[in-house]
Amino acid sequence: MALYITDECINCDVCEPECPNEAIYMGEEIYEINPDLCTECVGHYDEPQCVEVCPVDCIPKDPEHEENEDQLMVKYKKLTGE
Repeated sequence: MALYITDECINCDVCEPECPNEAIYMGEEIYEINPDLCTECVGHYDEPQCVEVCPVDCIPKDPEHEENEDQLMVKYKKLTGE
């Protein structure tokens, strides 16, 4: 499952540089996550780095983009060319 950023985001800029897939970008008003690039850090880290650094806890799993760990690993391999 990809992650998404809720409207509780305070635009603190800490999540964007932590994303190894460059899935996080500035939207019209708050940061957003591209679900096609988000692997929840599977293949890179044990935990999603954006969730780890978010000071307002506004990055839950996206129920509209459900993926299991195997699917996230396939996405990771596709994105990294492995």
